[in-house]
Amino acid sequence: MIVTALHERRGRVAIEVDGSPWRVVPTDAVVRAGVTVGADLDEARLDRELERVDALARAARALRHSDRSRAALETRLERAGVSSDVSGEVLGTLERVGVVDDARFASNRAFHLAGKGYGDEAIRIDLTGQGLAAELVAEALEALEPEAERARALVVARGGGPKTARWLAGRGFEESAIEDAMGGFAEEA
Repeated sequence: MIVTALHERRGRVAIEVDGSPWRVVPTDAVVRAGVTVGADLDEARLDRELERVDALARAARALRHSDRSRAALETRLERAGVSSDVSGEVLGTLERVGVVDDARFASNRAFHLAGKGYGDEAIRIDLTGQGLAAELVAEALEALEPEAERARALVVARGGGPKTARWLAGRGFEESAIEDAMGGFAEEA
């Protein structure tokens, strides 16, 4: 199959092969696949570039409204049928340019959950479930206000008592942090 013509159309290229229209594909894929007029068409290389363009677009859509971990994006791409080598290439590119940053994601997610009234254990479980490395989870937790202080602020806001203690336990606060917070509340009353 010989490429006989390439016609650019608003970010896409119409490819003619052996004198007949063949396919219309993104310009980026044509350039990266090295498609040129008069050359044999390397369909396998073009298909790989089309998969890469699709994977990049899928990842960008997933990141449009919220930050995500690399593992979460990998899972999305895998479910979409993107090969692991193309997925790795796309995610590597997004990491190099700073769009995907697991350390930033871990820190922001931990801060968000702490602000919603979650304790360290609940935050640890959430971050681990996002596919983040243990050291990133530990760093994110260390950067938060101490759990005992967060628990105390919640006890002050909600009032003391068994109901608040159960609520804190359900939100992943350690028993010692709950006891300290409840004890401090009883002392103020």
